[in-house]
Amino acid sequence: MLAPLLAAVALAAGPAHDWTRFGYDAARSSSFPYATGITPANVHRLRRQRMDLDGTVDSSPIFLHDVVVGGARHDVFFVTTTYGKTFAIDADSGRLLWRYVPPGAVSLGGTYRITTATPVADPSRKAIYAAGSDGVARKLSVADGSQLWATAITLLPRREKIAASFNFSRGRVIATTGGYIGDAPPYQGHVVALNPRTGAIVHVWNSLCSDRHRLIEPSSCRSSDSAIWARAGAVAEPGGRLLVATGNAPWNGRTDWGDSVLELSSDASRLLQSWTPRNQASLNQSDLDVGSTAPALLGSGLAVQGGKDSKLRLLNLRRLNGTAHAGARRGGELQTLPTPGGVDLFTAPAVWHHGGTSWVFVADGSGTEGLRLVRRRLHRVWQTSAAGTSPVVAGGLLYVYDPNGGLRVSSPTTGRAITTLPAGAGHWNSPIVVAGRIALPEGDANEHRQSGVLDIYRLP
Repeated sequence: MLAPLLAAVALAAGPAHDWTRFGYDAARSSSFPYATGITPANVHRLRRQRMDLDGTVDSSPIFLHDVVVGGARHDVFFVTTTYGKTFAIDADSGRLLWRYVPPGAVSLGGTYRITTATPVADPSRKAIYAAGSDGVARKLSVADGSQLWATAITLLPRREKIAASFNFSRGRVIATTGGYIGDAPPYQGHVVALNPRTGAIVHVWNSLCSDRHRLIEPSSCRSSDSAIWARAGAVAEPGGRLLVATGNAPWNGRTDWGDSVLELSSDASRLLQSWTPRNQASLNQSDLDVGSTAPALLGSGLAVQGGKDSKLRLLNLRRLNGTAHAGARRGGELQTLPTPGGVDLFTAPAVWHHGGTSWVFVADGSGTEGLRLVRRRLHRVWQTSAAGTSPVVAGGLLYVYDPNGGLRVSSPTTGRAITTLPAGAGHWNSPIVVAGRIALPEGDANEHRQSGVLDIYRLP
């Protein structure tokens, strides 16, 4: 009798697949292409386990199935807290499997020195890469949480923050830096490509003083800011090129690239293309960062870029600024739309390819919407006034966490609400949905607490 029972449980949960980074894949689509075992018919039956953590996870979890931890096989959620503690948690029981505490975490606890980066798993599934609030990227063993290497990716961690999630593309760990609330100078946003085996820095691309190709002392650059701080950080195109968006800072189209979308080579060694809005100077003066979110890849050579100016812009990735080169040229967008709630956009859109159509789901502090791409134009199909963080599509359902509390589950094509799962308040947290489970952190990094909650929802 046991074998049929286990088979039935496996069928209900759906086949196991990994969720290795923020946004699921290197392109940050936030679209999980497999069945999850969670359907409109059974989503109401999910049961919530509320786990108390000694740290706030103001990001998203990642997931590896059937990996060896402590000598036994487990399905595991990994999360990193605002002060750089990283936890491995059994996805079936919620039991803590290991806990990594970086040097200095205790002394930094409660201070402004935080990180909101989601870790990324190594393709080998034997290690993950996690950020610290000390400006250090670390490789940790999946088996026991031991540190395999540690590399500083800033020379001034008091000013330069690891806010954006790590990525892995073309055999390199990709990380970015920004600044802390208040934009206290000096700092510069930069992209760092790391060797995953050794932790050595392969290339650095600086968004200010970009003619200098190494980590720089921020005070040695004549310009400050230009944070690369969006939830998705660096987005990898199908061919490997990297896309990032920058915050407010000077722009000259040569070495300073504030408030721009930038395409880099896959190793982050060269700037290939740029897009800068025509009103960049005004955006800079008003602290309306273009880079409050990152480009979302729609396919067909198109991307959508939001910003703190409450606008969405459709971009041509083959000719970002109207040419195929970076330079002192502004404009070139194909279309401009308002954000769903008409407010600043701090979240990562989700892109879903369904029935030959590309959909984009966008949420902000005052609304959520679904748009379709038709003949190289975005068309709003539905809109609600419900706030949300970064949306996720999984198993044909749309999941949007309301930072005021609650996880909404809806139909992607109509926006029709199916249910709202209980959850506490948060900030930038977003869920992942895999193998009959949902994992969602709660809490706000800016409250500087040293406690938090991870919600795990499972089918009974």
